[in-house]
Amino acid sequence: MIDYTAIVTNNGNALSQLSKDSKVLLVFLRQFNCVFCREGLKDLAKLKDYFVEQNTNLVFVHMTDYAIADMYFETFKLQGYEHISDPSCGLYQDFGLVKGNFNQLFGLQNIIKGFEATMNGTFIALKQIGDGFQMPGVFLIENSQIKSSFIHKFASDKPDYEGIVNSCTKTD
Repeated sequence: MIDYTAIVTNNGNALSQLSKDSKVLLVFLRQFNCVFCREGLKDLAKLKDYFVEQNTNLVFVHMTDYAIADMYFETFKLQGYEHISDPSCGLYQDFGLVKGNFNQLFGLQNIIKGFEATMNGTFIALKQIGDGFQMPGVFLIENSQIKSSFIHKFASDKPDYEGIVNSCTKTD
């Protein structure tokens, strides 16, 4: 069982309290230099106003230190969002996110989608920041309970962030 009171963001806020105040879209990222991670960050930046309208707090989980993460979030115009550093990937495991196999990470589908993302302006960086085998996922949390989730089958999968947020309605 996940202890949401023990999961604390860079601002010192417990996930349990954040999820009591509003819905939380908890986004587990792959390593920051992954083309699909970068593509996801671009997609999330476009939805910032939508998250506000839906009373949804966007919180990221990553595998690096806070200063490096802040630099990346600023690059993608996501500065100011709360985030959690998990270099050991313990939280990833707690939420059922596994290490990817060869096909999930390097299969033909990923090569094609990676090429498309690169052609659309999302570049591939060579330096790895985090565990390149770790698979990502997205969880909608309300009152310390997972209400909806998207667990990637392939590194290139694109979550429907709006659909995940719309899957439950905040009740008082």
